[in-house]
Amino acid sequence: MRFVAVLSFLCLAAFSNARAEEQTQTLGSFRDWSAYSFSEQGHKVCFMATKPTRSLPAGARRGDVYAQVTHRPHDNSNGVFSVVTGYTYKANSEAVLTIGDKKFQLMTQGDTAWARDEATDRAIAAAIKNGNTMTVEGTSSRGTKTTDTYSLSGSSAAFQAINRACGVN
Repeated sequence: MRFVAVLSFLCLAAFSNARAEEQTQTLGSFRDWSAYSFSEQGHKVCFMATKPTRSLPAGARRGDVYAQVTHRPHDNSNGVFSVVTGYTYKANSEAVLTIGDKKFQLMTQGDTAWARDEATDRAIAAAIKNGNTMTVEGTSSRGTKTTDTYSLSGSSAAFQAINRACGVN
């Protein structure tokens, strides 16, 4: 499975406040996306994740790179998009997410970029479900410009899996 390596990182880094005895459950693999759930302080969290199909510049040294969409229904926080780039973003910079003809400005901090608000998350989720590819462009703290391209194949099925698992419509 292509997400075995990134799953460990997801569980440790992205969800470090989950108790050690709680385990991530695989909900399924859907072409280029995988779906998961786990319990966080007694509340169910569901997420889907994918790795880029292409990263430029090809020779850049980076850590794990992935995009994910997360549901935390107990917080009324559903469909939250984020991307981890495997490097520290340039201070006070933004990343640009492009899906089809739609562009979204993402806030950055450390190695993560995310949408500014719920309305943008909803627009990104709709674009992911209906698109073919997405790109994320950013600039590292060293000034390196990067472009990561992701396949959206399987994203609709992954959304269905996390929606069903977390009871989100």
